[in-house]
Amino acid sequence: MKKVDVLVIGAGAAGLMCALNAGYRGRSVTVVDMGKKPGRKIIISGGGRCNFTNQNANPDNFLCHNPHFVKSALSRYTQYDFIDMVERHGIDYHHKTLGQLFCDNSAHDIVEMLTTECDWAGVTIKMQSEVLKVEALEEGGYQVTTSGDDYQCESLVVAAGGLTMPKLGASPIGYKIAEQFGLNVLPTCAALVPFTLHDQDKARFDGLSGISVDCEVTSESGQMFRENILFTHRGLSGPAILQISSYWQAGQWVSINLLPDMSLQETLQSIREKHPQRSLKNALTQLLPKRLIEKLDAAGEIPAKNLNQLNHQEYQDLHIHFHQWRIKPNGTEGYRTAEVTLGGVDSDELSSKTLEAKKAPGLYFIGEVTEVTGWLGGYNFQWSWSSGWAAGQVV
Repeated sequence: MKKVDVLVIGAGAAGLMCALNAGYRGRSVTVVDMGKKPGRKIIISGGGRCNFTNQNANPDNFLCHNPHFVKSALSRYTQYDFIDMVERHGIDYHHKTLGQLFCDNSAHDIVEMLTTECDWAGVTIKMQSEVLKVEALEEGGYQVTTSGDDYQCESLVVAAGGLTMPKLGASPIGYKIAEQFGLNVLPTCAALVPFTLHDQDKARFDGLSGISVDCEVTSESGQMFRENILFTHRGLSGPAILQISSYWQAGQWVSINLLPDMSLQETLQSIREKHPQRSLKNALTQLLPKRLIEKLDAAGEIPAKNLNQLNHQEYQDLHIHFHQWRIKPNGTEGYRTAEVTLGGVDSDELSSKTLEAKKAPGLYFIGEVTEVTGWLGGYNFQWSWSSGWAAGQVV
């Protein structure tokens, strides 16, 4: 039996952040993880460059049934605090659109930074160590049985992530531990994930794979994102689709504004003044990808008329059709390709300041295992850094 002050389950972003902060406070800390290497999701994130935070991160960028829950951790450990760590380690990074920050070189730089900090803080990291059993001790603290060693700890931190990317070893262990100690776990589903389409829509858009369009995508709840959508072999993807998927529920429509920077009615009427004999189809190919217009034409969605043959009502109908193009997804691609898991340990069960379970002293839940889900663009990493730091100050 090994005795430690703090045992962290999960060697991902949140777990490593918590561990190094606890270690610097003089606590004896061990991190256990069933995988072969730490930070596996970090390594593959951002196309291997790791979108490690977002300059614009604030509580409004997160889904949580209690919107105030995220404020404490995010305000006490901000994106600028993490950027300071990145710069101290000499990691070169660059800005992309919408405040996103990526490593110039490789996501491995972030993992190396975290594991180096853990080493400096005296943290032990035990990989290929599966958690088999967790028990509360009468005298306080917890006993944890793993496939390698048995541990007794004063503080147990669950940073086991969610259910996304099962090939990387994702498991429901974090949720099971929460339920074991009487904590409510909100229903989980894949988020930041591509949509699949019904068979008729797949046939309708066959051949459009690879086409990208700058759009505004709006959910039935009214949430809107302005970024690209991408047609795929299975359905729709791209940043705007991934974003809106977190707000979509089965059976709902999404509305896509294919021309967010113009009024289609005014634009077509302007073209008509100069080229009255131009066909509607040819006019539309000046505004949107030709292959997309050809598909919509083949589906009977574009009147076979010249611009001067269209009446006022037809112009209005076209305007609505292209600015409020409605699609009802069949579903999503699921956890296999999702960026994060929506749902998880109910925030009402946790202290917003420390992430400690209210019903189980000494038990903490951080990162993706909680019901906090960030937008695409580095926000979920920032929640991992902030929640890991917050717990690391007190465990």
